[in-house]
Amino acid sequence: MLSEILRGALISASLIIAIGAQNLFVLKQGLLKNHIFYVSAICFVCDFALMSIGIFGVSTFISSNSLITNILAIFGAIFLVWYGFCAFKSAIKGTSSIQIESKSLNNKNLLKVVLTTLAVTLLNPHVYLDTVVIVGGIAGTLTNEQKFAFLIGAVSVSFIWFFSLGYGAKLLIPLFRKKRIWIILDCIVGAGMMYIACRLLIDLIYKN
Repeated sequence: MLSEILRGALISASLIIAIGAQNLFVLKQGLLKNHIFYVSAICFVCDFALMSIGIFGVSTFISSNSLITNILAIFGAIFLVWYGFCAFKSAIKGTSSIQIESKSLNNKNLLKVVLTTLAVTLLNPHVYLDTVVIVGGIAGTLTNEQKFAFLIGAVSVSFIWFFSLGYGAKLLIPLFRKKRIWIILDCIVGAGMMYIACRLLIDLIYKN
């Protein structure tokens, strides 16, 4: 059982700890101290749900349904382009560096933050590839008891990662009080979102 927990943890870590749209979003919300608990919790719960779906049996259906993946790719690309544009706009105006000084930051619309977090998480087909198809496929040969252990290991890493990224970002706040650093981060976020959007569209075109 312990070996399956460790196996699930290692596989989850290898997939989740990488620079991507979701991680960049969580990092920025952590730096802005913007509803960090809700952002981290949503990312974790989505991972938990998707990994559970993959491990316990519907990964084949998701991966083989081209209509679902195509719709997700299109809407995901549109959203990421919009979010990337907003990041570049923020870099030009320098608004993020102003926000970090605001004492009323946590009053920022919670619903908007929740919906944006859900969009960043669920409108990216790659999240289904990682959590449902890959994790589910690896766990496909395990017994039910082993699958539970595997899931425990996988979601434990997800929980630790997202809450550490969200709350640990505050350690970088002194660095990000410099406007130039925020401009660099916003540019990285914008470029990252645009790149991921392009990759989604390219994969969609070649697949069809």
